[in-house]
Amino acid sequence: MYKFETKIRVRYAETDRMGYVYYGNYAAYFEVARVEALRHLGFSYRQLEDSGILLPVLDFSIRFRRPAYYDDELLVKLTVPELPGTRVLFTYEIYNPAGDLITTASTTLVCIQKDTGKPCQIPQDLMDAWSKYF
Repeated sequence: MYKFETKIRVRYAETDRMGYVYYGNYAAYFEVARVEALRHLGFSYRQLEDSGILLPVLDFSIRFRRPAYYDDELLVKLTVPELPGTRVLFTYEIYNPAGDLITTASTTLVCIQKDTGKPCQIPQDLMDAWSKYF
């Protein structure tokens, strides 16, 4: 199982009139975690895209437990619970500064070839980087 953590500070523009983080911004927080997790493994989304591999989101599920507020430093915990193939399942937990779990979510991304739009396997070098965690 691969695990990664990153922190994100809530900006004022990300809050709604109630002072809560607007629900649509959580998808961007999860993307930040995915991008940084890949960077931690020695890869980047740009590198994958430049090599002809795309990772569009196939499925997204979220559950809100508590709100986050402006200037909170959120801890985002990302997990890849199973070794990827053509699909990659990411699960997330977000914690507020008090350590309370505020959000849980998951996304499934599918690996496709940029030129054909057809599903393909995760590149071998990325699989090798992930496999040491399983």
